[in-house]
Amino acid sequence: MKDVNTVSAAESNALAEVRDLQRAVIELRGELEKYRISADDAAQVVKRESAQEIAQFKATIAELRNELEHSNIQREQEVQRALSGKQDEIHQLKKTAENFRAKVEAVRMEKDSTVQATHVAYTGEIQQLRAMAATLREQLETAGFDKENAVQAEKLRADGEIAQLQGIIQTMRLEIERLNPR
Repeated sequence: MKDVNTVSAAESNALAEVRDLQRAVIELRGELEKYRISADDAAQVVKRESAQEIAQFKATIAELRNELEHSNIQREQEVQRALSGKQDEIHQLKKTAENFRAKVEAVRMEKDSTVQATHVAYTGEIQQLRAMAATLREQLETAGFDKENAVQAEKLRADGEIAQLQGIIQTMRLEIERLNPR
């Protein structure tokens, strides 16, 4: 009997323990279900929040894309305006450079003409001066020859006169000696 009581007490303890375990399982299932519902709700909230955040990001991306496109268009327009302005400036500078080249060429041609005319004038003057120098040289040489000829002629005349006078003196000496015998 003791055994039966013991067995019956053990059975009763086991049954109580099984009921406790069943209650614990039911409570745990309830908690698990609450956790699942809570987790599903949290997942739904996270999904909703993520969807909202994704939608905001997509809107931000679209706005940023639009801003970037607008900025690129503005930059492209500014570049085109700058290029156009610079091309106009380059064109004007090229025209100015061409005008300066033409002026420089005109001045160079005028200078060359002036130099050529001056060269021709001086060349003519130099030729005249050379011709005058040659004429003067010839005149000087002629005058030198004339002078030398005149000197030579005068010397010959003087020599002739001296010889004549010496002849006269000799003749007079002879005449005096003849008249004055000693």
